[in-house]
Amino acid sequence: MHCEFVKPGKDCFFMGKRGCGFGASSETCQPVVDKCDGCGNVEEWPSGKYCSRFAAPASKWQFGICNMATHVKIEEKKDDRKINPLKASKRAARK
Repeated sequence: MHCEFVKPGKDCFFMGKRGCGFGASSETCQPVVDKCDGCGNVEEWPSGKYCSRFAAPASKWQFGICNMATHVKIEEKKDDRKINPLKASKRAARK
């Protein structure tokens, strides 16, 4: 179904025969938060900027990084421990 409230004409997952079925307090999509600036999923509409993936982007940032954020790179921790080759060979031999 197409959105009738915030993004007219856009195919929306939450729209149904009874209207927007998002279920938040405002019953429609919520604008993006400051942390979403620079993300590839942000769309500009006459009523403001909205996320194309989620109806409530603030809830995705509540417990850390949004899982669909395209502008945030997660750094992997490198294991910089030195391994003693003699001990490693003994451990391998025991298995």
